[in-house]
Amino acid sequence: MSENTKNLIKNEIEQNDVCFFMKGTPDAPQCGFSMAVSNILKILDVNFKSINVLENDELRQGIKEFSDWPTIPQLYVKGEFLGGCDIVKEMYESGELQKKFSEKSIDYKKK
Repeated sequence: MSENTKNLIKNEIEQNDVCFFMKGTPDAPQCGFSMAVSNILKILDVNFKSINVLENDELRQGIKEFSDWPTIPQLYVKGEFLGGCDIVKEMYESGELQKKFSEKSIDYKKK
């Protein structure tokens, strides 16, 4: 991974409280896993920055190296890597994701 790609990833994660690396966009996801996580964030009404990894092959590969996680999507909250679709879905269903947002002072819609 180039230094530019590494810095781009690092800056996006540092500059955005909730940073979501996905395939496609929240309004037009290009894979079911990206759509699932995007929908969870939308249901919780969380303000998040999405980054479409399909626009840049180096970014797509770089985020996997950066997090040492082999798949996309990937969700970061206040610089902390939470995981991919299965982990985020489990956290949401158990209430752990909402707890994490509260701990990190991220606004979300409570039930």
